[in-house]
Amino acid sequence: MMFGNKNMEEMMSQLQNMQGAVEDSKKRLETIYVKGDALDGKIRFILDGNRSLKELHIDDDVFKIENKDEIINDMITAFNNAIENANHVNENELKSTAFKMFPGMGK
Repeated sequence: MMFGNKNMEEMMSQLQNMQGAVEDSKKRLETIYVKGDALDGKIRFILDGNRSLKELHIDDDVFKIENKDEIINDMITAFNNAIENANHVNENELKSTAFKMFPGMGK
C-alpha cells in the first residue's frame, strides 16, 4: 500500500510532535527528585525522574555502628528504593505525555 505525499507529511509531523513531547517529558523528569533511604535516613540516595543519581548521603554514625557488609546491604536497599520511586515517577510522566498526545487512550 502506498501513502500519498499528504499522508506522509502528516505522519512526519506527528512523529516530530511525539519526539518533542518525549523531550519535554525528559526535561520535566530532570526537575523531579525522589529519594530512597535506609537506617532512618542515615543512608540516602536522591535521584531525578530520569533515574540519574543527584546526591548520596551517608551519615558518619553509619561507619561507627555498622561493618562494611552491613553498610553495603543498607546502601543496596536504599538505592533500590530510590530506583523504585524514580521508576514510578517516570512511568506516570510517560503515561501523562501519552494521554496528552492520544486523548482516547485513557478511556
